[in-house]
Amino acid sequence: MQDLERNRKYNEYVTSKMAKTKPWPSLFHAFWVGGLICLLGELIKDSLMYFFPTMTADVAGVWESAILIFIASFLTGVGVYDRIGAYAGAGSIVPITGFSNSIASPAMEFKREGIIFGLCAKMFVIAGPVIVIGVIASIVAGILGLIF
Repeated sequence: MQDLERNRKYNEYVTSKMAKTKPWPSLFHAFWVGGLICLLGELIKDSLMYFFPTMTADVAGVWESAILIFIASFLTGVGVYDRIGAYAGAGSIVPITGFSNSIASPAMEFKREGIIFGLCAKMFVIAGPVIVIGVIASIVAGILGLIF
């Protein structure tokens, strides 16, 4: 009974300290910022295919992803992407730029610990489990694809 009371008080405390957000404005911001990031990606891809007419759509897509990753990492490094994320929420996290941010942020945070123990060791703290699960899921899907 004592644990239930402690849990109730803790939940009340957490609820009182949580940031209050309004769902509809947050959804709107996430939608338009995520859409703007995707539009930027399409503009990059179309521009690449316009300036390099022999480039296929697949190759342009690879370059588009690399350019978006670079832009997001750069904006994370100069502290701008955190403000975009605070404003847009999931709209900035869902595209590939959010994955880039999840790798660059810990690297920036731990850079003072040196190249090996800071940047290299801490870079995948957030994104590492996502990469591992993605690799495992793709292996399982490939095996099931071969069997069936």
